[in-house]
Amino acid sequence: MKMDSDLLHSPAVGLTEEEEADMNDWKLPLAFMKKRHSEKIEGSKALAQSWRMKDRMKTVSVALVLCLNVGVDPPDVVKTSPCARLECWIDPLSMSPQKALETIGANLQKQYENWQPRARYKQSLDPTVDEVKKLCTSLRRNAKEERVLFHYNGHGVPRPTVNGEIWVFNKNYTQYIPLSIYDLQTWMGSPSIFVYDCSNAGIIVKSFKQFALQREQELEVAAINPSHPLAQMPLPPSMKNCIQLAACEASELLPMNPDLPADLFTSCLTTPIKIALRWFCMQKSAKLVPGVTLDLIEKIPGRLNDRRTPLGELNWIFTAITDTIAWNVLPRDLFQKLFRQDLLVASLFRNFLLAERIMRSYNCTPVSSPRLPPTYMHAMWQAWDLAVDICLLSSLPSLRRATAFRHSPFFAEQLTAFQVWLTMGVENRNPPEQLPIVLQVLLSQVHRLRALDLLGCFLDLGPWAVSLALSVGIFPYVLKLLQSSARELRPLLVFIWAKILAVDSSCQADLVKDNGHKYFLSVLADSYMPAEHRTMAVFILAVIVNSYNTGQEACLQGNLIANCLEQLSDPHPLLRQWVAICLGRIWQNFEPARWCGVRDSAHEKLYTLLSDPIPEVRCAAVFALGTFVGNSAERTDHSTTIDHNVAMMLAQLINDGSPVVRKELVVALSHLVVQYESNFCTVALQFIEEEKNYTVPSPANTAEPGSLTPVRDSPAIPRLRSVNSYTNIRAATTARNLNKSLQNLNLNEEGGPAAFSPGNLSTSSSASSTLGSPDNDEYILSFETIDKMRRVSSYSSLNSLIGVSFNSVYTQIWRVLLHLAADPFPEVSDLAMKVLNSIAYKATMNARPQRILDSGSLTQSAPASPTSKGTHIHQAGGSPPMPSASSSSLTNEVPKPPAREQPATRPPYTPTLGGQAPHSHQFPRTRKMFDKGPEQAGEDGDEPGSHRNYISAALQTGLCDWSAKYFAQPVMKIPEEHDLESQVRMERQWRFLRNTRVRRQSRGITQRGVSRLDDQIFINRNPGVPSVVKFHPFNTCIAVADKDSICFWDWEKGERLDYFYNGNPRYTRITAMEYLNGHDCSLLLTATDDGALRIWKNFADQKNPEMVTAWQGLSDMLPTTRGLARRVSIYLDRSKQGGAGMVVDWEQETGLLMTSGDVRVVRIWDTDREMKVQDIPTGADSCVTSLSCDSQRSLIVAGLGDGSVRVFDRRMGPNECRVMTYREHGAWVVKAHLQKETDGHIISVSVNGDVRFFEPRSPDSINVLQTVKGLTALDIHPQANLFACGSMNQFIAVYNANGDVISNIKYYDGFMGQRIGAISCLAFHPHWPHLAVGSNDYYMSIYSAEKRLR
Repeated sequence: MKMDSDLLHSPAVGLTEEEEADMNDWKLPLAFMKKRHSEKIEGSKALAQSWRMKDRMKTVSVALVLCLNVGVDPPDVVKTSPCARLECWIDPLSMSPQKALETIGANLQKQYENWQPRARYKQSLDPTVDEVKKLCTSLRRNAKEERVLFHYNGHGVPRPTVNGEIWVFNKNYTQYIPLSIYDLQTWMGSPSIFVYDCSNAGIIVKSFKQFALQREQELEVAAINPSHPLAQMPLPPSMKNCIQLAACEASELLPMNPDLPADLFTSCLTTPIKIALRWFCMQKSAKLVPGVTLDLIEKIPGRLNDRRTPLGELNWIFTAITDTIAWNVLPRDLFQKLFRQDLLVASLFRNFLLAERIMRSYNCTPVSSPRLPPTYMHAMWQAWDLAVDICLLSSLPSLRRATAFRHSPFFAEQLTAFQVWLTMGVENRNPPEQLPIVLQVLLSQVHRLRALDLLGCFLDLGPWAVSLALSVGIFPYVLKLLQSSARELRPLLVFIWAKILAVDSSCQADLVKDNGHKYFLSVLADSYMPAEHRTMAVFILAVIVNSYNTGQEACLQGNLIANCLEQLSDPHPLLRQWVAICLGRIWQNFEPARWCGVRDSAHEKLYTLLSDPIPEVRCAAVFALGTFVGNSAERTDHSTTIDHNVAMMLAQLINDGSPVVRKELVVALSHLVVQYESNFCTVALQFIEEEKNYTVPSPANTAEPGSLTPVRDSPAIPRLRSVNSYTNIRAATTARNLNKSLQNLNLNEEGGPAAFSPGNLSTSSSASSTLGSPDNDEYILSFETIDKMRRVSSYSSLNSLIGVSFNSVYTQIWRVLLHLAADPFPEVSDLAMKVLNSIAYKATMNARPQRILDSGSLTQSAPASPTSKGTHIHQAGGSPPMPSASSSSLTNEVPKPPAREQPATRPPYTPTLGGQAPHSHQFPRTRKMFDKGPEQAGEDGDEPGSHRNYISAALQTGLCDWSAKYFAQPVMKIPEEHDLESQVRMERQWRFLRNTRVRRQSRGITQRGVSRLDDQIFINRNPGVPSVVKFHPFNTCIAVADKDSICFWDWEKGERLDYFYNGNPRYTRITAMEYLNGHDCSLLLTATDDGALRIWKNFADQKNPEMVTAWQGLSDMLPTTRGLARRVSIYLDRSKQGGAGMVVDWEQETGLLMTSGDVRVVRIWDTDREMKVQDIPTGADSCVTSLSCDSQRSLIVAGLGDGSVRVFDRRMGPNECRVMTYREHGAWVVKAHLQKETDGHIISVSVNGDVRFFEPRSPDSINVLQTVKGLTALDIHPQANLFACGSMNQFIAVYNANGDVISNIKYYDGFMGQRIGAISCLAFHPHWPHLAVGSNDYYMSIYSAEKRLR
């Protein structure tokens, strides 16, 4: 049953209702499936970049040693006749021997100078041993650490010996004198390069290596034995850095073909184009080019170094081809060393590849050390032959008649080949062999645009492609191109640089050094540039200023701040995000930029982004404001005012829907805490003090056995949530009580910050846990303490504080941090705990008398107050914080130092100070963030300043690095979900086909009418008392929530799939659940009665459940006795019942989540923006007990605890949006349901069992049915017009639309007729006629229509 993709996207014309539903599956938006939900927020692992040359080198001196002895042939070589004669393209016999020698020497020097004009050249013609020694030692002396080249032509002397000697002459030229390679090594030193053009040259290479090894061994011996003669001598350099090029193997003679030059090897190395053309003409294939002669070749016009002439273009093609062959054949590190480190070495090795090809055709094998893999058969040589062919063909006519020169198609063709590789290939394959050619093409204006475009496409393939391109040597080229003023290159260069910097941010220094940042500043300021290019430009600038002071200064002068501020309101979200990150980075620890920002009111302009629809943008704005206040310089009143202003703006994000934003908020506030540490210490002490004096009222009733003791809030105190973090489950929870939730917990490393195991539980049950330090009275804030603090802070006598005004900024920020420490998302609460504990630790340490070191060198006395006004604080607070030394703390007398002990192990968040108290109270109030504070002598390894950065260094969210990953990943690739062939797409298609099948089959049953519904198809004992049940709309899975955990069952197979802990604090319970994206990749939303919403993925399959996100859906839930078990008796008397908890309704079509409960509003969250979009006041004094919405009509129906049913239209303003109120029920509404059809009715039911039908436009009910009394749970089947009532009297009644009872269920099947328990919850399947029932005896059963129907 394959769906045609065209059909899927065709407009829904004349479709049946069912077909339309299937079409809608494709159109429905998905919630919480963005990258920020599916990925860990962290940067990519940095690849080790090896492309940068650690040591660029130059060959600065060249020794040209020619032993030709013109006219005298050496005795051991029998020459043919005729024989190869030319040396450096000169026939030595055409002039006098001496003149020939000098001319050849001069010519050889010229040939080398083409490749390296700046080197010092010294010729040594027919020399003696002493002359060679003198030449080599003087060149090495002048070259110092640089490279020296030794070129040896031995055509007039005997062949090298097996003992490792080459031959030179005596003074009178009567004898050949051997010269040992060992001596040559000593004189030449290292690094050097040797070229040997003589027969049997391979012997020299072997001897060279043997001598080098011998040296190493001698040195090792000398190192052990000091009396060794070598031990006193300076160390000779290692020969490992020496490179050798030899004309042939040890057993081979040089070719003597008279058509070739005698120094064929030297010709290949120094005049490659000339010899390559001659050799081409000597091949049979040259006959294909009619009229080519050696004379014509000599006449090809142009200069080798001018690419616009035929000869220059040929030379350029040759360079590109040899470079490409080397890059494709050589290992990367060898390629870097030989082809990128030294210009002359690179040229010689490129030409060596040609020598290998030409000389092998004459049975001669050139040798190199380091050895290269064979390259003479590489396919690119055919491209070279073709290029030569075309060049000759096009040159011939222009030589005969002066016609215009036509450029070679070589580069255009190679670019096409590269393009084919890019468009056609699979992902995992070998790199494209044309990459080095693309590099060469960047030099040509003709092809530059196309080359940059293709290079950009290549870099877009991912970080591996960027690393490859950098290893080829692209960097200097694209750096140079930033000096070009061509506008058409701008988008391409910006894209390429964004890709490079996303992979290797160390290039920031190169850019600033070459003024490259100015290029990107001008792109950013150019309003005609499309937003995505400005985004890349601002990303590049954000990398340039990232922790790099020179970059910050350069960009500040380039007016970066003003440029960024202008673009803060750009419609393109990614641009807004990066502009904010860039601002945050430029003033991070850089005071001049901060003041520039202050002058431009940067912080005020950033405030608008705090309410941006895109969470990442809000996050970036929080980051920018955080680094803005986190600057380390001295504080003036002006800057303090600004800091306070920013802090209060940030505090408003405390209930932002996105955990990414709240995490960034904690870090931003931690900067402020570090900045104003002493003030925060004062506040912390006050809170700790208050908390100690405050006792939690004991719970009114005890809980049932096995459940946790509820903590009941006293009515006077606004209820505050406890903390949820997997690393520390409630401190007071005993192991016995935990076992229940631990048995089935599978929270793995990914799921929460730590594996959930009993070993991680905090064992401290007391509020102040011991540090195990010498004085044993230090506080570490446990979760309990923080929770108590939150409750205390709301009404306590904080105004008694002197030195910190009541409700000061510091007190409010402390409260915000307390609130964040209780965040439902573990990572947020962990971060906030770190900040709070760091300050609490310091506050308690500072409030204690100073311990003096045994060394006695510390002379100053230690006042105990954390601030200058400190002496009053303790008196005002009632009693000083430490019982032991209360008297000495207020005076300056120094208590006796206690014996030094090793501190015991501490909880993870306490800073490890070497058993010493930090002396931060001795510092001036406005100390710089990084200075070390007063000098402190003694053995104390940890200086007092070191702890100060404990928070700021430890706290980071990885947001910026994670955002930068976007630029490293492919941007142009079709996302997987849009690729019709991808697995993701296939899986989705399968799910949608399954949905169609479920809809069709279930509709078939419900349309025939359900006459009974009592066939029990599933029963099982749930681990906890079911409080909410929810069928998955399309698969056979059902979620059952108890107080704080969720169990998943497969109702078809009857087996348990999963059971995990929801992570809500112990005095809260789950009161609602919804499946999000049920049609596709399902997520589960749980709502607890403290207003927290959590969303889970990977449940009910083999993976471990993971929390996708969590946030505080309702922040001001009213105090209730929620902690009590939900007993059935309560249903009789609602006044005892603990509120409705939290109720939700979910609209998949719009991505809106309606939330309400024990509050006076219906709050609407937009899950796409992860923010609150609307608060609709209910206008009632009682809680909302049920919500139902219809996206088509924008209506929301709420059932309330006072019996009223209220209808809201969310398109209208808060004052007029309540469009109807029905007050016909006399008691608590159990369920209010809005039918989804266009003219759907409202059905509502109260505890008294009266079911009322309303038409939204008429003020009175249109129908009333009476059902069971003592109703505890009710659900309405959306398709089948059935409703089921669960009663406290232990039975279930199922009614049809006319109010007739079709089934009464009182007993379980197969349990010897055991009576069912009191009904705690029930729910219909959205499609099938199935009814799930949970009861107080832990059982969960499912009933369905009779079998013949199904």
